[in-house]
Amino acid sequence: MAQPTRLTVASTAAAVALTLAPAPWATSAPPGGGRPVAGAPGGGDPYFPYSGNGGYDVRHYHLDLDYRPPADPSVPQGQLSGHLEGKATIRLVPTRKLSSFNLDLRGLDVRWVRVGGKPARFTQEQDDAQRRWELTVRPRGVLHKGKPVHVVVMYGGATTRPTDIEGVLYGWVTTADGAIVVNEPEAAMTWYPVNDRPTDKATYSFEITVPAGLTAVANGLPARKPVTRGGTTTWWWKAPDPQASYLSTASIGNFDLRPTYRSASGVPIIDAVDADLPPAALATTDASLAEQPRMIDYFESLFGRYPFVAAGAIVDDDSVGYALETQTRPVYSGVANEGTVAHEVGHQWFGNSVSPRRWRDIWLNEGWATYLTWLWTEHDGGDTAQEQFEDVMAIPADSSFWSVVVADPGPTGLFAGAVYDRGAATLHALRLRLGDDDFFAGARLWLRRHADGTATTEQLVDVYEDVSGEELDDFFGTWVREPTKPAA
Repeated sequence: MAQPTRLTVASTAAAVALTLAPAPWATSAPPGGGRPVAGAPGGGDPYFPYSGNGGYDVRHYHLDLDYRPPADPSVPQGQLSGHLEGKATIRLVPTRKLSSFNLDLRGLDVRWVRVGGKPARFTQEQDDAQRRWELTVRPRGVLHKGKPVHVVVMYGGATTRPTDIEGVLYGWVTTADGAIVVNEPEAAMTWYPVNDRPTDKATYSFEITVPAGLTAVANGLPARKPVTRGGTTTWWWKAPDPQASYLSTASIGNFDLRPTYRSASGVPIIDAVDADLPPAALATTDASLAEQPRMIDYFESLFGRYPFVAAGAIVDDDSVGYALETQTRPVYSGVANEGTVAHEVGHQWFGNSVSPRRWRDIWLNEGWATYLTWLWTEHDGGDTAQEQFEDVMAIPADSSFWSVVVADPGPTGLFAGAVYDRGAATLHALRLRLGDDDFFAGARLWLRRHADGTATTEQLVDVYEDVSGEELDDFFGTWVREPTKPAA
């Protein structure tokens, strides 16, 4: 995620309360033996204990969506409401014998559920105070460990403009002409039933029906040509690379879906740019998106091949105040500028191919993407990475910037400026210590070792110790675990 408006240094009391005690299913092993058990209603992340679920692994989501934007787009922005009808077909594999299991779904009503082709009982819990939005499914029979099963959920309801723990818009954000869909950290549940945690990556396919004249853009590549009939158009997209749920999107609007172009290495790039962008924003956006092939080529020269089937952008004239690295097709709100585009393209390697196992490790996303922006700026003739590092180190030691624990910023500190800039400074300091050969070799090893998966700060330390032969716990302790300014 690009950082412009999401600067938070201090954790709130509510955030502290969320991290005081882990959920019961995170502290003890699940029951074993041959008896069926209930799947856990949370994924075990201490920042968001009820996000995600336990007991199964999702392999694929097929999302069949029918969306109608607000009937009266002239109402105040905060009152915009659309309508979504969805059918989610989820292929999952139980990791233990299950008598029931949970999916996350926020603010939408379930009509029916089928498991293995048979109707299943279900209940819904919508507890905003506990941030617990659960769909509990009880199949007719037991789900056996290791045996794949298809779960079909029919659901729907009004869409609004949901907010995250900081009060910032996220998820399925209703706009006057459609929706901006940006899920970080746990808002995929605002538009489909999901195991909403980064550790359960899956492939996706989309079938999205909208009023004729609007465009629906999702991850990956078009699966077939859109079809218009009876006043609606259906769009098909497929995303065959594993992706975390927070990186999925199905944004809808008055987009100009531009012809595909390619990087020098052949990566197809598909951009959807809002036809209503003001002229100045459009000019900046066009110039910035035109740099995507060169960015991909440059980052490939440093870190290895681009990790996915496609690249590109979604640029909406409505704004949530930030950009997000939605996999293969980042979302930019209002305008796409060159630095932000470099940041989001860099995320495809750092954050998307390798995602954080725990949300406290988000600096592994944002520090790396910020550092890649520094590298691109230098490569493109701007300030060097060393000069940008020195700018960070010029921040006075008594600034609250240095009080953020980068490797554990708290749930309301995920998007603090220090997570980005001190994270990038950490990587540059590591490069200065190890030298270019070991630094870039470590980055490439990180991406190979954890491709299409998740990892932690401790595992980054392991990678660089393996490459360099040095003991680096003290280095990382100083740079990402201490709330004080490191000595340069």
